[in-house]
Amino acid sequence: MTVTQPDVSVIIGAYEAMPYLVDCLASVEAQTIGPERIEVIAVDDGSTDGTGEYLEEFAARAAMPVTVIRQDNSGGPSGPRNVGLGKAAGRYVFFLDADDRLGPEALRSMVAMADENGTDVVLGKVEGVNRSAPKSMWGSSVGRTDVFSSNIKFTLSAQKLFRRSLLERHGMHFDESLWTGEDALFTLEAYLRADGVSVVADHTCYYLVGREDGKHVTKSGGYALRFDSARALMTLIADMLPPGPKRDVLMVRPFLVTLLPQFGPRYLKDGEEVRRHKFELARPLMDAYWNENVARRLRVHERLRLHLVAAGRPDLLKEVVEFVRAKKEASAVLEKKGRRLYLAYPHFRDPSAGIPDAVYLADAREARTFPGYREGTVDRFVQRAARKVRQVLPAREGAPGGRAAAA
Repeated sequence: MTVTQPDVSVIIGAYEAMPYLVDCLASVEAQTIGPERIEVIAVDDGSTDGTGEYLEEFAARAAMPVTVIRQDNSGGPSGPRNVGLGKAAGRYVFFLDADDRLGPEALRSMVAMADENGTDVVLGKVEGVNRSAPKSMWGSSVGRTDVFSSNIKFTLSAQKLFRRSLLERHGMHFDESLWTGEDALFTLEAYLRADGVSVVADHTCYYLVGREDGKHVTKSGGYALRFDSARALMTLIADMLPPGPKRDVLMVRPFLVTLLPQFGPRYLKDGEEVRRHKFELARPLMDAYWNENVARRLRVHERLRLHLVAAGRPDLLKEVVEFVRAKKEASAVLEKKGRRLYLAYPHFRDPSAGIPDAVYLADAREARTFPGYREGTVDRFVQRAARKVRQVLPAREGAPGGRAAAA
């Protein structure tokens, strides 16, 4: 008998997942792709609430092949996902959290998108249930894109469709030494190695469920784990990309999403020892990867806070964080006849602070909301230089060796 390879291996890591697991597995059974085209590999990570028993009951009655593996608790999602990945036989793999559920068309539409476009990773639209979900990348479905020309870098959770041959070719797996951010590391590496990424945005593929009991597959841990996550992601980016614009674009993500929250409102609740430790943990990351090309891609208050972290100025940071937490609006300072707009957050042009004006300079996206800002106006120096080029060019075209002579 010939065994047909499944299109998708659905890998479910489950820990204390009841009763959410019931809806999760029901959503797998409801997939319109058909049971003959999928397999389920479920890893019970040491649950004591009946999760393992329910998985075995499901395996006994399900129309698709279901493999249940029961193991001692590993402490996080990486171990179960790696175990499932090692057992997968499908052309594609999809990592489904036991708390969440799939939309009925999810696997069919994502497989079709990958097959049609030859892409290695497919993102399906995510909707939050009792929690927030990423939004900026779901404007429209896209057959082929990459991490540099889209907003997919702002969704690095593991709930994507991955071509299994891509993962095998590069020996990819989840880093079990990380207690948080392990999915971001895995997914960003896949984006960078992929021969194209697709986006399915015309219907919800994945429901990200917020648990009412507060339990999650991974442990939240302390603030130091967030710095571990940022360090791992920044190191990956630096290892895979040479210095330059592409590296800077991706560095925005760990600075903005992982590092900056440590110097937001929660910073005001930290004791002096924790604040000192946060600056200490941030210092090597700022020294290695923070630069003006990363900074200019952030909003002024984000840039200002990270500038103060890089400069080692906790004495100035507290006032800025208090200003931002209070949701105060920084006054706009227009110069160069409206072509340049500064936002006067705390310490702006304070000689004792010594913060460069450039830190407070708003880019066009942020500045255009303020009356009086003149977007897109070309600097007079550039205009004069362009006029000189136009004046000289006709004479050169007619000269020996110019365009006319070459023709």
